[in-house]
Amino acid sequence: MSNNQKFHAASGNEQWLKQYYFSRAAFSVLWVAAALTAGQHSFAVAAALLIIYPAWDAAANVVDAAKSGGLAINRSQAINATASSVMTIAVILALTVSMNWVLGAFGLWAIFSGLLQLGTAVRRWKTSGGQWAMILSGGQSAVAGALFIFQAQMPQEPSISTVAGYAGVGAFYFLVSAIWLSVTLSRRSMHGAEL
Repeated sequence: MSNNQKFHAASGNEQWLKQYYFSRAAFSVLWVAAALTAGQHSFAVAAALLIIYPAWDAAANVVDAAKSGGLAINRSQAINATASSVMTIAVILALTVSMNWVLGAFGLWAIFSGLLQLGTAVRRWKTSGGQWAMILSGGQSAVAGALFIFQAQMPQEPSISTVAGYAGVGAFYFLVSAIWLSVTLSRRSMHGAEL
């Protein structure tokens, strides 16, 4: 593959990642808004949102891996998609027990998926911009997960707003990565036009 072909392949992948990160940020913002409004007043709505969140993450990882060369060469995303699918089922089961169990399940998932996201970002570091924000997001997710597990053991029952805060921080990092990639691609395009 020539340098020109490599350049276009990298740019194409970054265009996909920009769209992907913007869509992930948008979903999380909408999810947080729903959680902090309807989710606060209806257990059924809160339960549906808590199930949708890891299910969406599983689907998003599958699509991202497929667009980035397939699940076989994107192991961290394949594992993340599996973990998120398992967590969707775990949340359904935990909802039949208590919100403490739900928060504990989210804690385990946040640690695991955060470390996998961090691994994906490290792998993409040399080929795509904005990965520093994804590394920070993955690391912070793991820390938040440990905090969730601690909070889940407290006597008071947590609410969906605890998870909403976590989702809001995730939305911020996805947005930062998307904007970073947008600026990078714009600069590259302007530089190419000058040549």
